[in-house]
Amino acid sequence: MEWIYNAWPWYVGGPLVALIMLTLIYLGKSFGFSSNFRTMCAMAGAGKSCSFFDFDWWAQRWNLLFLLGSVIGGYVAAHYLSDNQIPAISAETIAKLKTMDFESAGQAYVPVEIYGDMSVMNVFLLVIGGLLIGFGTRYAGGCTSGHAISGLSDLQLPSLIAVVGFFIGGLLMVHGLFPLLF
Repeated sequence: MEWIYNAWPWYVGGPLVALIMLTLIYLGKSFGFSSNFRTMCAMAGAGKSCSFFDFDWWAQRWNLLFLLGSVIGGYVAAHYLSDNQIPAISAETIAKLKTMDFESAGQAYVPVEIYGDMSVMNVFLLVIGGLLIGFGTRYAGGCTSGHAISGLSDLQLPSLIAVVGFFIGGLLMVHGLFPLLF
């Protein structure tokens, strides 16, 4: 079981991702979690009032099973296959986070100052934020992983443009906007 607890090397993970993508391409399927938002909205009847959600969602049920399996797998991994590791971050990062009142930096997996309080308002904000992200990624034709993994595997030009845009946006955020905010 020790090999499950450790990170897998690139020469194992990379070929596994490639094998999954080649299998999906062969089967005529496209990978992406944001597709599930559209599928769930179509299941709930949103297609009656919006043509974007009016499609045969039954053909996408395999992706819903993949989503469910990912959630269950994440739960099993976090609760049964993990020794509750705290990510190793540099002492400089810990010191900087503590100056911003994140006293749990380096002592917890996630900042308890943000995620420790599951008040009604925090849950409401998480749900609304999740719905907005789900709608936005689906309306944009996919999320970062969907474009970068699935779209580039299919040699789709829009996915290449999207991935370049994601990188440019990330660089602008980290080096431009983030320093102004924090």
